[in-house]
Amino acid sequence: MDINFNYVHVSASERLESFTSKRLKKLKDRYSWIVRAEVHLKKENTSSPETGMICDIQISAPGQNVFTSSSEKTFEAAISKSVDELKRQLQKKKEKMSTH
Repeated sequence: MDINFNYVHVSASERLESFTSKRLKKLKDRYSWIVRAEVHLKKENTSSPETGMICDIQISAPGQNVFTSSSEKTFEAAISKSVDELKRQLQKKKEKMSTH
């Protein structure tokens, strides 16, 4: 699986890329039909200290692509929340694929 990282108002980080890659690899192992992932890490100024670090992930797979976005206090928390949401969406997609 190819993973492309894009940074907006954030400097590139090997640590974040490694963390994200490890989490996405687990999804790839579970769902072999995943082709690639686009990861966007953004930092926004917000009035709440609990948000502002945004992680958007789009998974390319057969049929419609799967997308999720989360805004948390840290990038690690945002990545984890996004990957957990992707896991739910991919499970639903797999159930629909197996019923046809």
